[in-house]
Amino acid sequence: METMKAYIKEAEKALLHTYNRYQVVLDKGDGVYLYDIEGKKYLDFCAGIAVFALGYNNKSYNDALKAQIDKVIHTSNYYYNVPAIEAAKKIKEVSGLDRVFFTNSGAEAVEGAIKAARKYAYLKDSCTDHEIIAMEHSFHGRTMGALSVTGNPKYREAFEPMIGHIRFARLNDFDSVLANVTEKTCAIILETVQGEGGIIPAREDFLRQVKALCEEKDILLILDEIQCGMGRTGEMFAWQRYGVKPDIMTCAKALGCGVPVGAFVLTERVGAASLTSGDHGTTYGGNPLAAAAVNIVLDLFEQNHIIDNVKETGAYLEEKLESLAAEFDCITERRGLGLMQGLVFESPVNNVINAALEKGLILINAGANIIRFIPPLVIGKENVDEMTQILRECLLELQ
Repeated sequence: METMKAYIKEAEKALLHTYNRYQVVLDKGDGVYLYDIEGKKYLDFCAGIAVFALGYNNKSYNDALKAQIDKVIHTSNYYYNVPAIEAAKKIKEVSGLDRVFFTNSGAEAVEGAIKAARKYAYLKDSCTDHEIIAMEHSFHGRTMGALSVTGNPKYREAFEPMIGHIRFARLNDFDSVLANVTEKTCAIILETVQGEGGIIPAREDFLRQVKALCEEKDILLILDEIQCGMGRTGEMFAWQRYGVKPDIMTCAKALGCGVPVGAFVLTERVGAASLTSGDHGTTYGGNPLAAAAVNIVLDLFEQNHIIDNVKETGAYLEEKLESLAAEFDCITERRGLGLMQGLVFESPVNNVINAALEKGLILINAGANIIRFIPPLVIGKENVDEMTQILRECLLELQ
């Protein structure tokens, strides 16, 4: 068997270098743990960037996918398939929204949401110069449309020009939103909890003000729940804790728990007056295998009371992170909701993350100075204790 170093060397020869990867070759997972090809065990507090909500090697999940593989994997959207019909119905039930379009990723869901918003506005006045307001420090994806509404200039500058007619306001600053509204504004897009931008939840008063503005001016509210949705904050979707319902919602990541699938979901009002036959499409989106993953994920969320566990364990994680923040002067703040948490440090955290990895704990950052905690949603308090102990040891050694 090749060594870890040999595999990494081969990867650097063959793969396009768009990621500065950690020097680990992962091989398998079980529960909330991952193992590298040399057998080392890691407690996973990343979950594939908030994807593997149900943990690894879940038998019910695996069996459902195997059964679908034995039937049919792909048929294209020229035909109906039962798994997609059932998955769309379940998404409607948990979201309270009405129309579902399946994609292959979160970025594609954002692309579809942007197109739906612009088509909705176009049908009202036949103009093509409508504007979208996005938030500074937001992250919506790497494709051109999603990148255009991502509020970090360093991600955009090499790929200009973007799609155009995008304005940026500040999350939780309603006056900055108002300052950007014009008669051409057709949509406002934001993450209910900013992820890459630093684990920053939208405030309830801000969301309610934005929603009222949208209703007053017939502007569409697009909420990006790709990372913060699917139970991660203690509600199926983060906006549900505030009761601020979007016109369009994007979701992905834990929607398929490892199988690439996303969706944008619309109200009936917007669905009936935006995209129609020929406006949008996808070859793979909503294929039977991806839809089977969505079905079993939503079934297991209900059967295994995942949201209840997030509420209980998330509160415990908050408590432990607050204790670390109180103990170490290098930590300036804890923030987040449920099992989407962040610790803000005075300086870059790469050394802390690397030290934790050496000790068998997988963490990632959210910006240079923030450690992000987005574990599988099935973790228990004992896993939080294990994480806390390892992280504390790292911080003591690095002082």
